[in-house]
Amino acid sequence: MTQIQGLAAHAAGAELLPFKYDPGKLGLNEVEIAITHCGICHSDLHLISNDWGISQYPFIPGHEIIGKVAALGTEVRSLEVGQRVGLGWQSNSCGVCEWCTRGMENLCLASEGTCVHRNGGYADRVRANERFVIPIPDALESEHVAPLLCGGITVYNPLRTHGVNPSSRVGIVGIGGLGHMAIQFARAFGAEVTAFSTSVEKEEEARALGAHKFVNSRESKAVKEVAGTQDFILNTANADQDWGAFVQALRPTGTLCFVGVPPTAVSLLAFPLISGQRSISGNPSGSPYRLKEMLDVAARHGIKAITESFPMAQANTAIEKVKKGKVRYRAVLAN
Repeated sequence: MTQIQGLAAHAAGAELLPFKYDPGKLGLNEVEIAITHCGICHSDLHLISNDWGISQYPFIPGHEIIGKVAALGTEVRSLEVGQRVGLGWQSNSCGVCEWCTRGMENLCLASEGTCVHRNGGYADRVRANERFVIPIPDALESEHVAPLLCGGITVYNPLRTHGVNPSSRVGIVGIGGLGHMAIQFARAFGAEVTAFSTSVEKEEEARALGAHKFVNSRESKAVKEVAGTQDFILNTANADQDWGAFVQALRPTGTLCFVGVPPTAVSLLAFPLISGQRSISGNPSGSPYRLKEMLDVAARHGIKAITESFPMAQANTAIEKVKKGKVRYRAVLAN
């Protein structure tokens, strides 16, 4: 009998403990991955604490997975045993709905999360449908590419969806786990990039990552001075801000897009949206096709996550550092 060994939460907010489970017979279209690296995403922390009310215990967190193909279902044709692959937030979808057939599987109502109602990547192995198991380009290092599989695609997808290009002026709000990757991708697209941060000490690093300009968003005057200058603003911060000021920073037809989740409701006046034909949007991860595209772009442009590595056995220590904001910028567990 095959058993997968990992670290599981057994109750809301509990520390992770060793846990074994029998994954059953490998499905016809399933891939089993021997895990070498798994990033720690803030979504894992929410799931461990059941902040979203969807967690079922015990479960193994983790959905920024890099490893090698260990076994293939009999119907899998796209991958080979031993091949280096990645797996992100999503591990399956219905494959037949409007969104799946349009190549937008991340919007499928029957989407299966890699560690939602199933066991994820803080383990030695994991399984997923072959459509969501993505080959990793040779140029990308496993530790630095793992966070791209959730954090990276979360910022890459809206930049592509909203047509960011060399003529675009793009603002990135929050220079952290998501924002530091967003700056790199926006710069790779040729956009003029403005970093907005409450941490003045991050200016040098933001510019090194590719930002052309830096705005201290603690200073309302500084934000007001960039009014009407941005085509697209991507909020990656999980903190409350003066959202009205960011809407005013948009040029006509500009968009303020949320991938970070503020703790309180976003309240905005309608008139600035109406008068400038501006819009508000959000983005949930990305499709397998977009993941493959993102990894190709990352490989060709040298884009990577800035990481701190921990042994898998020290997952609880790493989680505490992430909770306290003491990791710059992404923690990655290694087997």
